[in-house]
Amino acid sequence: MSVEINIPPPLQALVDGVNKFDVAGGTVGECLRELARLYPQLKEKIFTGKGELIKGINIFVNRVHISHDPLARLVCGGDKVHIAYTVLGG
Repeated sequence: MSVEINIPPPLQALVDGVNKFDVAGGTVGECLRELARLYPQLKEKIFTGKGELIKGINIFVNRVHISHDPLARLVCGGDKVHIAYTVLGG
């Protein structure tokens, strides 16, 4: 089953300028880990050392914001996952 991961502009330089990938996985977490396996330089930009999403990253599946445990969210073939950054500061 193939899921499309859309890469935000700040991360595209780490993946040779590509803005989307098709990866396999049954959850958002599995798909993002597969992408990080293919492009190890993404891992530290997406995940903490404990394997959680870095603060400020939001996940959308088929344009719906997944706020509760996004890595565990089930996905199906043809789903589109978007990685988005929240602007943080103070």
